[in-house]
Amino acid sequence: MKVEVLYIAGCPNHKPAVARVQQALGATGLSAEIEELEVRDADMARRVGFLGSPSVRVDELDVEKDARATQSFGFGCRSYAEADGRTGLPSLDLIREALLEAAAPSEHAGAKV
Repeated sequence: MKVEVLYIAGCPNHKPAVARVQQALGATGLSAEIEELEVRDADMARRVGFLGSPSVRVDELDVEKDARATQSFGFGCRSYAEADGRTGLPSLDLIREALLEAAAPSEHAGAKV
């Protein structure tokens, strides 16, 4: 499993996002190396499909399912939807769900054709 935290320099939510990913890994009993990728400019943001800082991906899929189809990439901060508004960090539940989704065997794995 590949876990990435993409961020811009100086982002106050970068390290808390990494800590939250570590917490989610511990809560699920899964293990993965966390790759931290600094996005340095707008060109790089477009190349890597950066949705804002911090962005967390599991196996190249954004933890926020609604954001996966987004094609508007930029170089700036990011916010995540919460029940009571928006926040600068993905929730523990959002990260945990993405980890479990990536760890789950495919619906079609082992199916006879």
